[in-house]
Amino acid sequence: MPLPVSASPRRRVHARRIEVEGFLRADGLYELDASLCDVKDVDYPLASGLRPAGVPVHLMRVRVTLDAAFNIVDAVACSDGVPYPGLCDTIGPAYRKLIGLNLVRGFRRTVGEMFADVRGCTHMSELLMSLPTAAIQTFATFRTDNEDSPEKPFQLDRCHALETSAEAVRRYYPKWYRPGGGQG
Repeated sequence: MPLPVSASPRRRVHARRIEVEGFLRADGLYELDASLCDVKDVDYPLASGLRPAGVPVHLMRVRVTLDAAFNIVDAVACSDGVPYPGLCDTIGPAYRKLIGLNLVRGFRRTVGEMFADVRGCTHMSELLMSLPTAAIQTFATFRTDNEDSPEKPFQLDRCHALETSAEAVRRYYPKWYRPGGGQG
C-alpha cells in the first residue's frame, strides 16, 4: 500500500538517494558499492558558497570487500561531493578501519563508536548502516532458504514477519516453525 496523498500541497526541496550494489568477484569474494547523494531542488547557500540546484551537496561512496563469513577484507571510501571542498573530502582513508569488522555481528554499533563525532563523516557513517542488510541480500542470491536447507535460514527470527512462531514461518518454513516460541 502506498503512502497516502499529503494533507497539504507541497513541493520537493531535497532528495537523498542511497544505493547499494552487490557483486560476486571472480576470486569468490563479494563487494558492496554504496553511495549516498543529497541534492537540493533549489539553490542552496552554504558558508563555502552557493550550491546550485541539482548539484550534489553530498556524494559519498564506499566499497567493502567481504569474504563468505561477512568479514570485511578491504574497504575504500571517497567523498566526491561535499559542502566544504578540500576539508570534508579528506576523511576517506579513516574508513580503512572497517577492515576486520563483520557486517552481521555488531557492525552498526561498532561503526557508531569508531566514527562518532569528529572521527568520521556523519553522511559516510550513515551510508554504512545500509551495508549489513544489503550484504545479506547479496549473499541470499546464492543460498537456499527453504526446506532443503540443512541449517536454519539466516532471515528467520530477524524480523517480525519471520519470527519462528509467526504464520509466515508456519506457511513457508514449516521445518523451522515453533508455535508460541520464537528465537528457536
